[in-house]
Amino acid sequence: MPRFHCSVPLTAGASLALPAGAARHVQVLRMQPGDALTLFDGAGGEYAATVERMGRSEVAVTVGAHQPVEREAPRAVHLAVGMPANERMDWLVEKATELGVASIQPLATAHGVLRLSGERAEKKRAHWEAIAIAACEQCGRNRVPVVLPVQSFSGWLDAQHNTGSTAVRLVLSLAEGTRALPAVQIPDGHGAVVLSGPEGGLSSSEEQQAIARGFAPVTLGTRVLRAETAALAALVCLAGL
Repeated sequence: MPRFHCSVPLTAGASLALPAGAARHVQVLRMQPGDALTLFDGAGGEYAATVERMGRSEVAVTVGAHQPVEREAPRAVHLAVGMPANERMDWLVEKATELGVASIQPLATAHGVLRLSGERAEKKRAHWEAIAIAACEQCGRNRVPVVLPVQSFSGWLDAQHNTGSTAVRLVLSLAEGTRALPAVQIPDGHGAVVLSGPEGGLSSSEEQQAIARGFAPVTLGTRVLRAETAALAALVCLAGL
């Protein structure tokens, strides 16, 4: 059954016009009045719904019963990634969403190729958020991961130092003698923040800054993975899938 994210709060029994993006998708699928669909608003669970009316640009639906189903990963994992270039960041956001990431923090790092600021950075964030929403619609998640605004590495690291979070902090490292990620013990009920570099990796200075702020260096093994692969491999290892 088609699933659509609705950016307005949903209530059983309500009649409403779908947001523009969802309405276009319904029209592309050539759905008709009486057809069934599933809606979710990101607040948890999902709703059965029925197409009520199809207009030229508007689609009205009747919202049915709420189903308190959740498909989240057993552990909340937050990815902070030095942005890979071109379509690789798009791919990372899509696959991380499917794998259950809790949030994604894009970072501008020393070796990163992609440079974003101002309006361009916000447009990219909105683009990545749309990718995350589409991935949730496809994979069955009912909670959209947060895609945070682009930050500088140093600014983000300073903010992390003052959060008071109980999440375990890890930084992916290629340094010899680094502990293997699967050996890391995370207490029950605690999440994880994973810091991963761009194509060229974090600089030695950035890695040392992170370690000085409480990030434990970990490795994914002897092979050197692409930036987007490394972040996803860490997510799978930690999320308890």
